[in-house]
Amino acid sequence: MSSSFRDYLENWLRGFSKLVIMGIGNILKGDDALGPEFVSELRGKLPKNVEVLDCGTVPENFIGKIVWLKPSHVLLVDAAHFGGRPGEMILIPSDHISGVASSTHNVPLNILAELIGKFSGAKVMLLGIEPKNLNLGDDMSPEIRESVKLGSRILIETINSILEEEKSES
Repeated sequence: MSSSFRDYLENWLRGFSKLVIMGIGNILKGDDALGPEFVSELRGKLPKNVEVLDCGTVPENFIGKIVWLKPSHVLLVDAAHFGGRPGEMILIPSDHISGVASSTHNVPLNILAELIGKFSGAKVMLLGIEPKNLNLGDDMSPEIRESVKLGSRILIETINSILEEEKSES
């Protein structure tokens, strides 16, 4: 994992007051389970100003809850076809999500990000992981499972680092 990924994530998160992390995907379709699995890895390991949501295949149903939570930042985590190698992670700002393909939910990710941003005022980012296998009934690929563990660990470390830095500055 390159330091530029971590740096980009840290720069985007710097100064967040409330973060919502949305795990998106179908747990029955191989690597598409990575969004729900990602948020499962985060549960109980983050501060109170971070809300973790397993949105399954209907992330649009969570827009009202997100607006109610009043986040400053929203991170979408989903399988995304961007031409990378299986397990490769990418961070994509909301205004660039339209070039990424994701097929297991009804509302395209760019529309979802736009709606969340419009109604909540939050900064929205996609953490996409290139899938290998989206076949119904298959397990998650080992390289995707490894990326989920690595990505969740990087996110936890980054959030904790930002909060520690802010605490020492005050």
